Amino acid sequence: MVTRDKQEETIAMPVLAEVNGSLSAIGYGLAAIGPGIGVGIIFAAYIQSTARQPESGRITLPFVWIGFAVVEALALLGIAFGFVFS
Repeated sequence: MVTRDKQEETIAMPVLAEVNGSLSAIGYGLAAIGPGIGVGIIFAAYIQSTARQPESGRITLPFVWIGFAVVEALALLGIAFGFVFS
């Protein structure tokens, strides 16, 4: 005798087995959210610091570009690992 729960379980299993392919695109899409937020925070902090002290704008600009490069390097590593592990 097969119960209703057992029938639902046997029907759901083939549907889960049909999900295949590379999920690296979804992984990179989720991983790109972090660098996007990071870049926004970096430039927001620079704009706020320059608004508070305009004379420090040229002094802090190189640090902005270094921070931007580091954050974007992490995003590029994310897409590279997506291709390597697929």
